[in-house]
Amino acid sequence: MRARVWTPLRQRGPSIPRPGRKALTVAGSVVALLAVAAAILVAIWDWNWFRGPLERLASARLNRQVEIAGDLNVSLWSWQPGMTIERISIANPSWAGPAKLGSIERLAVKVRMIPLLWGDVDMRVLSIDRPSFALIADKTGRRNWDFSDGRVREPARLPPVHSFLIKDGRLSYLDARRDVRFQGAISAREQLGGGNRGFELVGQGTINRAPFRAEVTGGPLLNIERSRPYPFDAEIRAGRTFITARGDVPRPFDLARFQMVATARGPDLADLFPLTGVALPNTPPYSLRGRIVRDQLVWRIENLAGRVGDSDLAGDVSVDTGAERPFLKAELRSTSLDFDDLGPLFGAAPKTGPGETVSPEQAVIARRMVAQRRLFPDAPLDVSRIRAMDADVSYRALSIRDTPVKLTAGQVRVRLTDGLMRADPVRLDLPQGRVEGQVVLNARGPTPATDLDLRLLNSRIETLIPVSYDGGSAVRGPLVGRAKLSGRGDSVHKTFASAEGQVVVASADGEIRKAFAELMGVNVVKGLGLLLEKDTSTTPIRCAVASFRTRDGVMRADNIVFDTGPVLVKGEGVVNLASERIDLRLRGHNKKFRLVRALVPVKAEGPLMAPRLGVEAGPVVAQGGVAAGLGALLSPLAAILPFVDPGLAKDANCAALMGAAGAAGAQANTRGAGR
Repeated sequence: MRARVWTPLRQRGPSIPRPGRKALTVAGSVVALLAVAAAILVAIWDWNWFRGPLERLASARLNRQVEIAGDLNVSLWSWQPGMTIERISIANPSWAGPAKLGSIERLAVKVRMIPLLWGDVDMRVLSIDRPSFALIADKTGRRNWDFSDGRVREPARLPPVHSFLIKDGRLSYLDARRDVRFQGAISAREQLGGGNRGFELVGQGTINRAPFRAEVTGGPLLNIERSRPYPFDAEIRAGRTFITARGDVPRPFDLARFQMVATARGPDLADLFPLTGVALPNTPPYSLRGRIVRDQLVWRIENLAGRVGDSDLAGDVSVDTGAERPFLKAELRSTSLDFDDLGPLFGAAPKTGPGETVSPEQAVIARRMVAQRRLFPDAPLDVSRIRAMDADVSYRALSIRDTPVKLTAGQVRVRLTDGLMRADPVRLDLPQGRVEGQVVLNARGPTPATDLDLRLLNSRIETLIPVSYDGGSAVRGPLVGRAKLSGRGDSVHKTFASAEGQVVVASADGEIRKAFAELMGVNVVKGLGLLLEKDTSTTPIRCAVASFRTRDGVMRADNIVFDTGPVLVKGEGVVNLASERIDLRLRGHNKKFRLVRALVPVKAEGPLMAPRLGVEAGPVVAQGGVAAGLGALLSPLAAILPFVDPGLAKDANCAALMGAAGAAGAQANTRGAGR
């Protein structure tokens, strides 16, 4: 017996007759007629009716008035629909004046129909005829091409373009804050055929009146794919700066992310500022390489390596362009630093002898400074560049060579925030001891102000002043010092010419050859006798201090004291940092009465770069009446020594010297009252 499958009874109702063949034919004819009518309407439709809505849409998107003065044509009935717009113009913001930001004579676009069905844009043609744009950035940092309305926007992400053409493009660029000017032409086309070079984008003209050319070439665009990296080569020449790069864009025409291996060489790293907007320091000629990666608004230079002048340089660098000012962060190092390569950082120049790396401009500066016997360069500091970016840079030199004093290594961390640059800590290592401290440059005001505070710690006289005689050091002992100065000016020379502050060096518990101690007197008879006898005996340096009060660029010696066993030397004079001249006198005083003596002052005078040393002609110094003068001279030591090192004021010999000075002064006063 077959089982029945139960099904519910259908609800009964009126029956619906099926359409007949005639009805279907009529309906199909109506649809066909409507399609034909639509096609005819589209074919004869005046697309210029949409110019107004399109202008309003573009103006709202760009926050700028956009006008379409020519025809608007659309081709819909194709597997590659397209559109052409003629005579487009874009207005400037109100602050940039009445002139136009730019114009395009004709813009043509074609896209594939099928990818649009699932939301992808596959652009077959992007053609731009005779574009002309004038880009302006004013001194406050406003840019007429900034369409963000104050919001930070990511870099452009274009869909893949299979045919990208720019014909007869003109571009001008003026940045008032960075003092950058560019005038040139730009074009893009596909170079297929024999060379099969593929895509080529070329820009050429002048940048700050120097010749400029940039060329970017890539693979053929015809077979470009969204998921396959697009390779490219780039070459830039700006004056004597030459940059080459080879890299790829992971997602074609997505300019927010790409990578390349680049090399750069030129006469001065500061010349890269017009190209990068990053305020790099002045340097000798350089040759560098590294891997450049762009990730959204951050640029990174990885594995940077090469040479700057005669020094090697390596490290990693990143630049974040998303803030109000670009932020540079770098960790740099040199295995071997040639000291004179630091000169261009301060407006000077490297050495110009055989084997030295120097640009023609720097060679001219070096010759001029030598001819003028100048120590402090007067090249003006471009404060606009310092104000244009922020930075945090650490640098370490593992070894230093060709130094005026013997340095072994150094390091510095420089932080720059809104025009305030702080180098802290600064450290220079000596064979024994070190120099450390900080330097602050405030470029926020109309005139830059510099504050310097450096200390000489745990050093030795014989390493900094290697005076030798008969195979041994003539002077030995510990040495400390401090320089605390403030100045104003846009060059190193102007800063020191206006300096205020104090400079002190001091030593205690050292020793000096007796012959040299006598000559410092100058006790010519005694000193020469010891030298001729090749006497190697020494006498203690009880306490030695040289203190200079600085005002309006003039360093005035208020205390120069050198206390040895047989002689106590005092000094006076000035060092003029504006004229860069020195005028010092040292007078020695025997501590013991001698029947035969010839004490005459020692003088140092002339340019700082080449002072003349000698003895001052005139009568010998009388021995009597010294106590009162020394008492007045040495009494301020109690205030000077803590400025350098608080421990010096408590040093047994320096404390004894100050005590003796006080006693001598009191004794002299008593004698004067008795008379």
